[in-house]
Amino acid sequence: MRDFRRLQTDAPPGITAAPEEDNILVWHAAIFGPEDTPWENGTFKLKVVFSEEYPAKAPEVKFITPMFHPNVYANGNICLDILQSQWTPIYDISSILTSIQSLLMDPNPNSPANAEAARLYQSNRREYNRRVQECVEKSWQLIDSEDDSDEEETNTDESKAATATSLTEAPAVGMEQQASASGSAPSSGAEATTTAGGADAMTAAGTSQE
Repeated sequence: MRDFRRLQTDAPPGITAAPEEDNILVWHAAIFGPEDTPWENGTFKLKVVFSEEYPAKAPEVKFITPMFHPNVYANGNICLDILQSQWTPIYDISSILTSIQSLLMDPNPNSPANAEAARLYQSNRREYNRRVQECVEKSWQLIDSEDDSDEEETNTDESKAATATSLTEAPAVGMEQQASASGSAPSSGAEATTTAGGADAMTAAGTSQE
């Protein structure tokens, strides 16, 4: 896909995105909060779903990270003109994410998706910035929880592998022990037979001398 090649060769600053391994139409992206704004130091994750009609039709883009922004709905959907009436095929994933990054810095309170955020942005900027800072902190928590989940999944996989290995090795050890036991029994029997045979020979020799 052209979008992925462009991101690899000329990615805009503060933006990352990549498709799922088994589905090129579903992408996971992240926008880093622009410096010198209330969003600074945040890492905000998004999901981008393309249709077979792309680039004739805009993809569906939504935030996974909880957001408090005049143009972001409670479910993460984004009110942005280039994703709706102003979409043209010249846009790609880089231009979409860059536009969303700009929207964080410069919201449009006159076309609100979140009425409370739009009101605070216009009438109480200090409270608005405080609510935005809460989103920044939540973005850290989301990343930490995903890291913990990945670590737990890795540990589970390692545990399963170790269990499978032990189950594979156990029969082999049992077979070796059984083979060893089977091998020692005949050896003892052979020694007993040899000893008995030797005793019989000595008895026969004694009789002959008499």
